[in-house]
This record gives sequence, structure tokens and C-alpha cells, in this order.
Amino acid sequence: MSRRLVSLTLDTLEDLPRSCRACVFWELDPVAADRACANGDPGLEKEAWVSQTLLEWGSCGKLVYVDGMPAGFVMFAPPAYVPRSMAFPTSPVSPDAVLLMTAHVVQPFADGGLGRMLVQGVARDLTKRGVKAIEAFGDAKFGEVDEAGRNERGCLAPADFFTSIGFKTVRPHPRYPRLRLELRTALSWKSDVEYALEKLLGSMSPESLLRPVLPVRPATRTMQS
Repeated sequence: MSRRLVSLTLDTLEDLPRSCRACVFWELDPVAADRACANGDPGLEKEAWVSQTLLEWGSCGKLVYVDGMPAGFVMFAPPAYVPRSMAFPTSPVSPDAVLLMTAHVVQPFADGGLGRMLVQGVARDLTKRGVKAIEAFGDAKFGEVDEAGRNERGCLAPADFFTSIGFKTVRPHPRYPRLRLELRTALSWKSDVEYALEKLLGSMSPESLLRPVLPVRPATRTMQS
């Protein structure tokens, strides 16, 4: 199974899940987002936002492909580019941090470490650009069923996902905690390949590592005169 991480561009934007491709929850303020969804074309609005952010600031997303299939994505930007960021009770984002807007892994590929891989890709990218930390608004009730019987799934990633990969809560809230990850922490993570290699090496004795066992060849018969 091959996994490939790429940056979000106007070309790869088309590989986002259809519902996310046409969602402008983060890119517009609440009033403008409602107007775009009711009377405009949210897909064009999202494309315009990505284009402007790429030109003015740089890479603002990552996608991961598994065997050539889009399997997940993450989007990020400075809070100044994300009008919705000021609408949360735990805002504002810290001045030294970039906002991780959302992270999503397609269900068939869930629990395969792709979310962690995406966040580490963001960390590598932002470290090169002098950023020290990323912050996110998590959803503490993601996936719960509300009183009306509706499943609580929105445009935020679960708070549990962020804490499971090392984010720390900097401002608690019963629904929308703000969490933070120092980029040097993410860069210290070991890849799945490294973990697999360590497991393999750990099962072998030092002697077998230094002195590999050679295959035993069957004895050959000699002809008697």
C-alpha cells in the first residue's frame, strides 16, 4: 500500500470530498457563508479563497493519497485569512500560531495513521516558514446525537483526534476547546515505517544482527572409487 502526501493546489482541490469542496464554513464569515450557500456558488468561493491564499501566503493544505486514491486532507492558514475563526467562544488564535482549520480522513482509510501523517506534513511545511505552533478548534461533541436525533458532525475535527496526536488544550470549553501543538513536537514523531523497523529489529537478537545466519546447504556425496 503506497501513501503519498501532496500540497493543496487549484488542481488537487478537485480531489476533496464533494461536500468539503463546496463548503466555505471557514473561508467566509458566517453571514457571507450563508449568503453564498443560498444564492451563490460556494465551490467558486472556495476556489477563490484557495487561489488568494496561495498567492499571498503560500501552501494552505495537504492531501494524502493511498494507492492513488484521495484518502484525506487538512487545511490551514493564518487566522487573518479565516474569518470564521473569530466566531468561536475560545478565540482568538495565539499570535504566533497558524490555524489548522479542519482535518478529514475518508472513512475506509480511518484509523490508519493518515491524520497523524497529514499533521506532520503541515508541521514540516510551516517549520520551514518560521512558524512555531499550530492551533485548532476541536469539536468535543463530534459524532454525538443531539436531542433532535441528528448526528453532530460539522466542519471541525474531533477534539479527541487532536489530543490523541499531542495537541494540548490552551482554552477549555464544553464544546469548542482551543488546542495547540508546538511544531517541534510534531517533527519529533517517528513515522510508521520507523516504528515497523524498530519492531522488526527488536525481535532479532544482537548476535543475529551482527552475524546473520547463513542457510545450511545439504552435504554432497562423494563417489567412491
